[in-house]
Amino acid sequence: MKLNCNRQKLNDAVLNVQRAVASKSTVPALEGILIKAVNGQLILTGYNLEIGITTSMEAMIYEEGTIVINAKLLSDIIRRMPEDTITFETDEKLIVYIHSGRSNYRIIGIPAEEFPELPTVNAEDSVTIEGHILKSMIQQTIYAVSDKDIKPAHKGSLFEIENRTIKIISVDGYRLAIRKEEIDYDGEKRFIVPGKSLTEVEKLTGEDTENVSISVGSRHIVFRIDSYSIITRLIEDEFMNYKSAIPSKHATELKVNTRKFISAIDRMSLLLNERMKSPIRCRIDNDTIKTFCNTSLGQANDEFEAEIQGEDIEIGFDYKFMLDALKNTDTDEVKIQMNGPLSPIIILPNEGDSFVFLVLPVRLRNEH
Repeated sequence: MKLNCNRQKLNDAVLNVQRAVASKSTVPALEGILIKAVNGQLILTGYNLEIGITTSMEAMIYEEGTIVINAKLLSDIIRRMPEDTITFETDEKLIVYIHSGRSNYRIIGIPAEEFPELPTVNAEDSVTIEGHILKSMIQQTIYAVSDKDIKPAHKGSLFEIENRTIKIISVDGYRLAIRKEEIDYDGEKRFIVPGKSLTEVEKLTGEDTENVSISVGSRHIVFRIDSYSIITRLIEDEFMNYKSAIPSKHATELKVNTRKFISAIDRMSLLLNERMKSPIRCRIDNDTIKTFCNTSLGQANDEFEAEIQGEDIEIGFDYKFMLDALKNTDTDEVKIQMNGPLSPIIILPNEGDSFVFLVLPVRLRNEH
Protein backbone atom coordinates (compact mmCIF):
# COMPACT_ATOMS: atom_id res chain seq x y z
CA MET A 1 0.00 0.00 0.00
CA LYS A 2 1.23 3.47 -0.86
CA LEU A 3 -0.70 6.73 -0.77
CA ASN A 4 -0.72 10.34 0.29
CA CYS A 5 -3.61 12.48 1.54
CA ASN A 6 -4.57 15.69 3.30
CA ARG A 7 -3.50 15.63 6.95
CA GLN A 8 -6.44 17.61 8.37
CA LYS A 9 -9.09 15.56 6.58
CA LEU A 10 -7.40 12.36 7.72
CA ASN A 11 -7.17 13.67 11.27
CA ASP A 12 -10.91 14.45 11.34
CA ALA A 13 -11.77 11.03 9.92
CA VAL A 14 -9.55 9.17 12.39
CA LEU A 15 -10.97 11.08 15.37
CA ASN A 16 -14.54 10.19 14.35
CA VAL A 17 -13.86 6.54 13.50
CA GLN A 18 -11.80 6.15 16.67
CA ARG A 19 -14.96 6.48 18.77
CA ALA A 20 -15.94 2.95 17.68
CA VAL A 21 -12.55 1.46 18.54
CA ALA A 22 -12.20 -0.72 21.65
CA SER A 23 -10.10 1.03 24.30
CA LYS A 24 -8.89 -2.27 25.75
CA SER A 25 -9.15 -5.67 24.13
CA THR A 26 -7.40 -9.03 24.14
CA VAL A 27 -7.60 -8.80 20.31
CA PRO A 28 -5.08 -6.12 19.18
CA ALA A 29 -6.97 -5.53 15.91
CA LEU A 30 -10.00 -4.26 17.86
CA GLU A 31 -7.81 -1.46 19.25
CA GLY A 32 -6.92 -0.46 15.71
CA ILE A 33 -8.40 1.21 12.64
CA LEU A 34 -8.71 -0.81 9.44
CA ILE A 35 -7.23 1.22 6.59
CA LYS A 36 -8.12 0.25 3.04
CA ALA A 37 -6.73 2.04 -0.03
CA VAL A 38 -8.74 1.26 -3.16
CA ASN A 39 -10.12 3.06 -6.26
CA GLY A 40 -8.76 6.45 -5.27
CA GLN A 41 -10.43 6.24 -1.85
CA LEU A 42 -9.05 5.79 1.64
CA ILE A 43 -11.59 3.82 3.71
CA LEU A 44 -11.27 3.86 7.52
CA THR A 45 -13.17 1.51 9.84
CA GLY A 46 -13.37 1.18 13.62
CA TYR A 47 -15.36 -1.66 15.20
CA ASN A 48 -15.60 -2.86 18.82
CA LEU A 49 -18.14 -5.66 18.10
CA GLU A 50 -20.98 -3.46 19.38
CA ILE A 51 -20.73 -0.41 17.13
CA GLY A 52 -18.79 0.18 13.93
CA ILE A 53 -18.01 3.47 12.15
CA THR A 54 -16.79 3.60 8.55
CA THR A 55 -15.88 6.58 6.39
CA SER A 56 -14.11 7.25 3.13
CA MET A 57 -12.07 10.16 1.83
CA GLU A 58 -10.20 11.04 -1.33
CA ALA A 59 -6.51 10.13 -1.47
CA MET A 60 -3.79 9.74 -4.07
CA ILE A 61 -3.43 5.96 -4.22
CA TYR A 62 -0.21 4.69 -5.80
CA GLU A 63 -0.55 1.12 -4.57
CA GLU A 64 -3.75 -0.42 -3.17
CA GLY A 65 -3.78 -2.43 0.06
CA THR A 66 -5.19 -2.90 3.55
CA ILE A 67 -3.71 -2.86 7.03
CA VAL A 68 -4.73 -2.23 10.64
CA ILE A 69 -2.92 0.42 12.71
CA ASN A 70 -3.35 1.04 16.44
CA ALA A 71 -5.93 3.85 16.64
CA LYS A 72 -4.41 5.85 19.49
CA LEU A 73 -0.92 5.77 18.01
CA LEU A 74 -2.21 6.68 14.56
CA SER A 75 -4.23 9.59 15.92
CA ASP A 76 -1.31 10.93 17.95
CA ILE A 77 1.06 10.74 14.97
CA ILE A 78 -1.30 12.45 12.50
CA ARG A 79 -2.10 15.26 14.94
CA ARG A 80 1.58 16.09 15.40
CA MET A 81 2.68 15.92 11.76
CA PRO A 82 4.13 19.24 10.51
CA GLU A 83 2.85 19.49 6.91
CA ASP A 84 -0.55 19.46 5.15
CA THR A 85 0.20 16.22 3.31
CA ILE A 86 0.89 12.78 4.80
CA THR A 87 2.34 9.77 2.97
CA PHE A 88 1.69 6.16 4.01
CA GLU A 89 3.60 3.15 2.73
CA THR A 90 3.62 -0.50 3.86
CA ASP A 91 5.89 -3.43 3.05
CA GLU A 92 5.40 -7.18 3.04
CA LYS A 93 6.48 -7.40 6.69
CA LEU A 94 3.56 -5.14 7.79
CA ILE A 95 5.87 -2.24 8.56
CA VAL A 96 4.08 1.10 8.06
CA TYR A 97 6.15 4.12 7.01
CA ILE A 98 4.49 7.49 7.68
CA HIS A 99 6.05 10.70 6.35
CA SER A 100 5.15 14.38 6.50
CA GLY A 101 7.71 17.08 5.76
CA ARG A 102 10.88 16.01 7.53
CA SER A 103 9.06 13.85 10.08
CA ASN A 104 9.16 10.08 9.62
CA TYR A 105 7.68 7.15 11.54
CA ARG A 106 8.22 3.44 11.14
CA ILE A 107 5.61 1.43 13.05
CA ILE A 108 4.35 -2.14 13.10
CA GLY A 109 0.96 -2.82 11.56
CA ILE A 110 -1.56 -5.61 12.14
CA PRO A 111 -2.78 -7.95 9.36
CA ALA A 112 -6.16 -6.87 7.96
CA GLU A 113 -7.35 -10.49 8.20
CA GLU A 114 -7.39 -10.16 12.00
CA PHE A 115 -9.94 -7.34 11.87
CA PRO A 116 -13.51 -8.63 12.44
CA GLU A 117 -15.92 -8.42 9.53
CA LEU A 118 -18.74 -5.90 9.98
CA PRO A 119 -22.30 -7.25 9.83
CA THR A 120 -24.24 -6.52 6.65
CA VAL A 121 -27.69 -4.93 6.55
CA ASN A 122 -29.94 -4.81 3.48
CA ALA A 123 -30.28 -1.18 2.39
CA GLU A 124 -33.22 -1.69 -0.02
CA ASP A 125 -35.97 -0.78 2.47
CA SER A 126 -34.36 2.31 4.02
CA VAL A 127 -36.00 5.13 5.94
CA THR A 128 -34.81 8.63 5.04
CA ILE A 129 -35.08 11.56 7.44
CA GLU A 130 -33.68 15.08 7.32
CA GLY A 131 -30.43 15.32 9.27
CA HIS A 132 -31.34 18.30 11.46
CA ILE A 133 -34.66 16.66 12.41
CA LEU A 134 -33.05 13.37 13.47
CA LYS A 135 -30.37 15.27 15.38
CA SER A 136 -32.94 17.26 17.35
CA MET A 137 -35.08 14.16 18.00
CA ILE A 138 -32.10 12.34 19.52
CA GLN A 139 -30.99 15.39 21.50
CA GLN A 140 -34.47 15.83 22.98
CA THR A 141 -34.88 12.20 24.09
CA ILE A 142 -31.41 10.86 24.89
CA TYR A 143 -31.46 12.42 28.36
CA ALA A 144 -34.14 9.94 29.46
CA VAL A 145 -32.18 6.83 28.41
CA SER A 146 -31.12 4.83 31.47
CA ASP A 147 -27.46 4.06 32.11
CA LYS A 148 -28.17 1.98 35.23
CA ASP A 149 -31.42 0.10 34.58
CA ILE A 150 -31.03 -3.67 34.71
CA LYS A 151 -33.58 -3.94 31.88
CA PRO A 152 -31.60 -3.81 28.58
CA ALA A 153 -34.42 -2.09 26.65
CA HIS A 154 -34.21 1.00 28.85
CA LYS A 155 -30.55 1.49 27.92
CA GLY A 156 -31.73 2.44 24.46
CA SER A 157 -34.42 4.40 22.65
CA LEU A 158 -37.43 2.81 20.97
CA PHE A 159 -38.05 3.84 17.36
CA GLU A 160 -41.63 3.46 16.17
CA ILE A 161 -42.36 4.10 12.50
CA GLU A 162 -45.96 3.89 11.30
CA ASN A 163 -48.60 6.02 9.54
CA ARG A 164 -45.82 8.11 7.92
CA THR A 165 -44.65 9.16 11.38
CA ILE A 166 -41.47 8.42 13.30
CA LYS A 167 -41.34 8.44 17.10
CA ILE A 168 -38.31 8.14 19.40
CA ILE A 169 -39.15 7.08 22.96
CA SER A 170 -36.77 6.95 25.94
CA VAL A 171 -37.54 5.94 29.53
CA ASP A 172 -35.50 5.38 32.68
CA GLY A 173 -38.11 4.63 35.34
CA TYR A 174 -38.39 8.22 36.59
CA ARG A 175 -39.11 10.06 33.35
CA LEU A 176 -40.27 9.49 29.81
CA ALA A 177 -39.43 11.42 26.63
CA ILE A 178 -41.26 11.10 23.30
CA ARG A 179 -40.44 13.00 20.08
CA LYS A 180 -42.54 12.70 16.94
CA GLU A 181 -42.12 13.87 13.35
CA GLU A 182 -43.76 13.16 10.01
CA ILE A 183 -41.64 11.37 7.39
CA ASP A 184 -42.04 10.22 3.80
CA TYR A 185 -42.20 6.45 4.48
CA ASP A 186 -45.22 4.16 4.28
CA GLY A 187 -43.90 1.07 6.07
CA GLU A 188 -43.94 0.04 9.72
CA LYS A 189 -40.90 -0.63 11.87
CA ARG A 190 -40.21 -0.96 15.59
CA PHE A 191 -36.71 -1.38 17.05
CA ILE A 192 -34.53 -0.33 20.00
CA VAL A 193 -31.18 1.41 19.42
CA PRO A 194 -28.58 1.58 22.24
CA GLY A 195 -28.25 5.04 23.76
CA LYS A 196 -24.47 5.06 23.32
CA SER A 197 -24.86 4.43 19.60
CA LEU A 198 -27.43 7.21 19.25
CA THR A 199 -24.98 9.60 20.89
CA GLU A 200 -22.50 8.84 18.10
CA VAL A 201 -25.21 9.29 15.45
CA GLU A 202 -26.07 12.69 16.93
CA LYS A 203 -22.41 13.78 16.99
CA LEU A 204 -21.79 12.82 13.37
CA THR A 205 -25.00 14.46 12.13
CA GLY A 206 -24.13 18.06 11.33
CA GLU A 207 -26.56 20.96 11.06
CA ASP A 208 -25.86 20.93 7.32
CA THR A 209 -26.44 17.16 6.92
CA GLU A 210 -29.15 16.97 4.28
CA ASN A 211 -30.51 13.45 4.88
CA VAL A 212 -29.77 10.42 7.03
CA SER A 213 -30.61 6.97 5.67
CA ILE A 214 -31.63 4.31 8.22
CA SER A 215 -31.47 0.62 7.23
CA VAL A 216 -32.81 -1.91 9.74
CA GLY A 217 -31.91 -5.59 9.80
CA SER A 218 -32.98 -8.39 12.15
CA ARG A 219 -30.16 -7.68 14.64
CA HIS A 220 -28.33 -4.60 13.38
CA ILE A 221 -29.06 -1.12 12.08
CA VAL A 222 -27.05 1.19 9.82
CA PHE A 223 -27.20 4.99 9.87
CA ARG A 224 -25.66 6.58 6.75
CA ILE A 225 -24.65 10.17 7.48
CA ASP A 226 -22.78 12.15 4.83
CA SER A 227 -19.56 10.16 4.22
CA TYR A 228 -20.01 8.05 7.39
CA SER A 229 -21.81 4.80 8.12
CA ILE A 230 -22.59 3.75 11.70
CA ILE A 231 -23.61 0.15 12.27
CA THR A 232 -24.76 -1.02 15.67
CA ARG A 233 -26.46 -3.94 17.33
CA LEU A 234 -30.13 -3.56 18.14
CA ILE A 235 -31.33 -4.25 21.67
CA GLU A 236 -33.40 -7.42 21.63
CA ASP A 237 -35.73 -6.88 24.55
CA GLU A 238 -39.31 -5.83 25.29
CA PHE A 239 -39.76 -2.08 25.72
CA MET A 240 -42.23 -0.97 28.37
CA ASN A 241 -45.81 -0.11 27.41
CA TYR A 242 -45.07 3.61 27.50
CA LYS A 243 -48.58 4.63 26.40
CA SER A 244 -50.07 3.24 29.61
CA ALA A 245 -47.69 5.41 31.66
CA ILE A 246 -49.18 8.64 30.26
CA PRO A 247 -52.25 9.78 32.25
CA SER A 248 -55.40 9.99 30.13
CA LYS A 249 -56.82 12.98 32.04
CA HIS A 250 -55.63 15.96 34.07
CA ALA A 251 -57.11 18.20 36.75
CA THR A 252 -54.67 21.09 36.35
CA GLU A 253 -53.10 22.63 33.26
CA LEU A 254 -50.52 25.42 33.15
CA LYS A 255 -49.23 27.50 30.27
CA VAL A 256 -45.75 28.47 31.34
CA ASN A 257 -42.89 30.54 29.98
CA THR A 258 -40.20 27.88 29.70
CA ARG A 259 -37.29 30.19 30.51
CA LYS A 260 -38.99 31.58 33.64
CA PHE A 261 -39.66 28.10 35.00
CA ILE A 262 -36.08 26.97 34.26
CA SER A 263 -34.70 30.07 36.01
CA ALA A 264 -36.88 29.57 39.09
CA ILE A 265 -35.83 25.92 39.44
CA ASP A 266 -32.22 26.88 38.85
CA ARG A 267 -32.35 29.37 41.71
CA MET A 268 -33.84 26.77 44.06
CA SER A 269 -31.16 24.24 43.11
CA LEU A 270 -28.41 26.37 44.67
CA LEU A 271 -29.37 24.80 48.02
CA LEU A 272 -29.17 21.25 46.64
CA ASN A 273 -26.27 18.92 45.91
CA GLU A 274 -25.52 15.18 45.67
CA ARG A 275 -25.80 14.76 49.46
CA MET A 276 -28.95 16.85 49.80
CA LYS A 277 -31.59 15.61 47.37
CA SER A 278 -34.66 17.31 48.75
CA PRO A 279 -37.43 17.81 46.20
CA ILE A 280 -38.46 21.25 45.05
CA ARG A 281 -41.94 22.08 46.33
CA CYS A 282 -44.21 23.75 43.81
CA ARG A 283 -47.48 25.41 44.81
CA ILE A 284 -49.85 26.41 42.02
CA ASP A 285 -52.77 28.76 42.73
CA ASN A 286 -54.17 32.17 41.75
CA ASP A 287 -52.36 32.17 38.39
CA THR A 288 -49.05 31.99 40.25
CA ILE A 289 -46.39 29.28 40.44
CA LYS A 290 -44.51 29.40 43.74
CA THR A 291 -41.36 27.31 44.22
CA PHE A 292 -39.79 26.43 47.59
CA CYS A 293 -36.62 24.63 48.65
CA ASN A 294 -35.70 23.77 52.23
CA THR A 295 -32.40 22.00 53.10
CA SER A 296 -29.79 22.09 55.84
CA LEU A 297 -28.09 24.87 53.88
CA GLY A 298 -31.11 27.14 54.17
CA GLN A 299 -34.38 28.06 52.53
CA ALA A 300 -35.33 29.66 49.23
CA ASN A 301 -38.55 30.60 47.48
CA ASP A 302 -39.52 32.21 44.22
CA GLU A 303 -42.66 32.84 42.21
CA PHE A 304 -43.84 33.89 38.77
CA GLU A 305 -47.12 34.27 36.96
CA ALA A 306 -48.60 31.67 34.63
CA GLU A 307 -51.89 30.88 32.94
CA ILE A 308 -53.57 28.23 35.10
CA GLN A 309 -56.73 26.22 34.50
CA GLY A 310 -58.26 23.70 36.86
CA GLU A 311 -57.54 22.77 40.45
CA ASP A 312 -54.93 24.31 42.73
CA ILE A 313 -52.14 21.86 43.49
CA GLU A 314 -48.98 21.42 45.55
CA ILE A 315 -46.48 18.99 44.08
CA GLY A 316 -42.81 18.05 44.48
CA PHE A 317 -40.22 17.02 41.92
CA ASP A 318 -36.53 16.25 41.48
CA TYR A 319 -35.00 19.45 40.11
CA LYS A 320 -32.58 17.68 37.73
CA PHE A 321 -35.32 15.63 36.11
CA MET A 322 -37.55 18.67 35.65
CA LEU A 323 -34.69 20.81 34.30
CA ASP A 324 -33.71 18.11 31.79
CA ALA A 325 -37.26 17.97 30.48
CA LEU A 326 -37.75 21.76 30.27
CA LYS A 327 -34.36 22.40 28.66
CA ASN A 328 -35.15 19.89 25.92
CA THR A 329 -38.50 21.40 24.95
CA ASP A 330 -37.02 23.97 22.48
CA THR A 331 -40.19 26.09 22.75
CA ASP A 332 -40.74 29.45 24.44
CA GLU A 333 -43.89 28.22 26.16
CA VAL A 334 -45.05 24.79 27.32
CA LYS A 335 -48.21 23.22 28.65
CA ILE A 336 -47.83 21.31 31.90
CA GLN A 337 -50.59 18.92 32.94
CA MET A 338 -51.07 17.31 36.37
CA ASN A 339 -53.70 15.10 37.93
CA GLY A 340 -52.94 15.42 41.63
CA PRO A 341 -49.66 15.46 43.60
CA LEU A 342 -48.79 11.78 42.97
CA SER A 343 -49.64 11.52 39.28
CA PRO A 344 -46.92 12.05 36.61
CA ILE A 345 -46.20 15.59 35.44
CA ILE A 346 -46.75 15.89 31.69
CA ILE A 347 -44.93 18.54 29.62
CA LEU A 348 -46.23 19.30 26.12
CA PRO A 349 -45.65 21.95 23.45
CA ASN A 350 -48.05 24.87 23.66
CA GLU A 351 -49.06 24.09 20.08
CA GLY A 352 -48.88 20.78 18.21
CA ASP A 353 -47.79 17.41 19.58
CA SER A 354 -44.13 17.08 18.57
CA PHE A 355 -43.07 15.99 22.06
CA VAL A 356 -44.37 14.53 25.31
CA PHE A 357 -42.12 14.60 28.38
CA LEU A 358 -43.13 12.90 31.62
CA VAL A 359 -41.56 13.42 35.05
CA LEU A 360 -42.59 11.43 38.12
CA PRO A 361 -43.37 13.60 41.16
CA VAL A 362 -41.74 13.16 44.58
CA ARG A 363 -43.96 12.64 47.62
CA LEU A 364 -43.77 15.71 49.87
CA ARG A 365 -43.52 15.63 53.62
CA ASN A 366 -45.94 17.84 55.48
CA GLU A 367 -43.87 20.85 56.57
CA HIS A 368 -46.75 22.83 58.09
